[in-house]
Amino acid sequence: MPTLRRVQSAVPFLLLLTLSQSQSPADRIEFKLGRFQEIALFENKTFAGYLSNIPEDVTCVIIQVHTKYVNTLLSFYKVPTGETSTTGQDPALLLSLKPEENATVWHLQTQTENVSAMSVILPYKARDPIPGGCNVASDSMVDASVHLQYNQYEATISFAPANVGYARGVVPPLCVFADEEPMLRLQYDVYQFFLPETDLTEKVLFASLKKMAKVEQVEANGVKLFSLSARDKTSVTVSSIPGQGVIYNVIVKDPKMNTSAAYTPAHTYGCSFTEKLDNCYTLKRTSTRIFLVSVGLVGLFICFFGHRYLKTELLFFGFILVGFVSFVLLTQRTVLHYDVILGLVAVLGSVGGSLLVMCWWRSGSVAFCVLVAGLLLGFLLSSLIFFTPLANVKVFNDDAVFWVTFISVAFLVPLIFFSCPRPLNILACGFVGSYAVILAIHNFVFTNLAYITLNIVKRALHGEFKAAFVNVPFQMNDYILISVWVALLVSGIVFQFHREKKQPRFPPNPYKTWKRDRQRRQTNVLDPSHHVPPIRDRMKSALTDVKHLFTKQQPAGEQTPLLL
Repeated sequence: MPTLRRVQSAVPFLLLLTLSQSQSPADRIEFKLGRFQEIALFENKTFAGYLSNIPEDVTCVIIQVHTKYVNTLLSFYKVPTGETSTTGQDPALLLSLKPEENATVWHLQTQTENVSAMSVILPYKARDPIPGGCNVASDSMVDASVHLQYNQYEATISFAPANVGYARGVVPPLCVFADEEPMLRLQYDVYQFFLPETDLTEKVLFASLKKMAKVEQVEANGVKLFSLSARDKTSVTVSSIPGQGVIYNVIVKDPKMNTSAAYTPAHTYGCSFTEKLDNCYTLKRTSTRIFLVSVGLVGLFICFFGHRYLKTELLFFGFILVGFVSFVLLTQRTVLHYDVILGLVAVLGSVGGSLLVMCWWRSGSVAFCVLVAGLLLGFLLSSLIFFTPLANVKVFNDDAVFWVTFISVAFLVPLIFFSCPRPLNILACGFVGSYAVILAIHNFVFTNLAYITLNIVKRALHGEFKAAFVNVPFQMNDYILISVWVALLVSGIVFQFHREKKQPRFPPNPYKTWKRDRQRRQTNVLDPSHHVPPIRDRMKSALTDVKHLFTKQQPAGEQTPLLL
């Protein structure tokens, strides 16, 4: 990740003149304070950036360069050194200006490929706090970058503490975090800004970075996630959404001076642009598409006809319950490939659903149906509750509290509706079936509604996800699919209530019905089914008919036409 460093002794002005004379005009880039510029960098070619006419009241400047994903080298010298250079997709350098210094030079280079970049130089005055000015890693280094580390579950945001402002030529205040020290009065606000869903273009990224660079823009466009004091840990965790572009920045405030300053914004898409597999362009695997589309089609049927075709409903519900548990266990306990795990989940889910149907066929218990349907409906409603800001309450960072609450809500649903089995079953068919359709649509049109249940899967798979701040963007696709979900849900429930209002609440016990019919066939000779051959004889007869299809007909003998 990029770091931001302070150079106490800036590049001497004579050296700047020498470099300007030796650099060809094609390799020079002129900058102005506070102006965003898009620049083109070429592989293994060093460009020199120039900034002049710096006002006297500016005490330091932050030089930022942003690329989509390519690492860029930013250095004060043409031959970079560790203390005067930084590398990353959001690299930055901080220059503390000397008295009467009004110009500076730096160098940019990319070593992997040609890339488009955006750069800006932001000025700060003596009363403004210095972002990252109290970096605990080194007393001679300022690190005003926002560092990002992400995986498929979460993104961790970290930054170095700031220092109070100081004038040109003045020794910076010591970073002592003791009582009544000036650093302790500083406050930090962490902001988040989502890019449009599924948009991976540089144009949108650069336009969005402009909204998250300066203090006023960050406060106007970003969403405040955290407010931290100087004594708090300067590291927070948020949920990660692969393929969703997001920008983070931190504003440090000095209440005494009534001033503030912005760190260097950092961005991530929660995925890699360079991996051959599972990159940002191929997040949706074919196996996942087939799996979820199949589930969505069955869910659409269950949404409108689930109660009438109870065995199909139980097969579907059992598939989901067993599939969820088996996916979590296989992912945690094995190192199998994702496609193999998904195949095993499909097999185990089908077996679980079949066993559930067999249990219903043997027992015919209405309470059994109520428990299965209520648990699945409770699971979905509990997931929906923890999809809200309630999930970010600190008490739920404890796994025991979270899972006890989650399971209690899931079991509360069948208990409430225990005396109303048919309404509960129809509600479960409508909710679960319509949400399965939304998951299938998610394969083709990105929607954050999928994370209603995916966040629970992440919590079950990844222990550290409990500390993640859960926040997802709601954009046009989400509002459209919320309307689709509500329409499917309401229409499916109303249709099933209307269809079943004159029907028995539940089918009779399948086992008792089968046993009664078998006994009747054995004793009643007038029943046509009494004369049906045993199943063994019927199977032999069917096999014989199949054999005849593949047997060549033999001639019956010589045939002589009649002679008239």
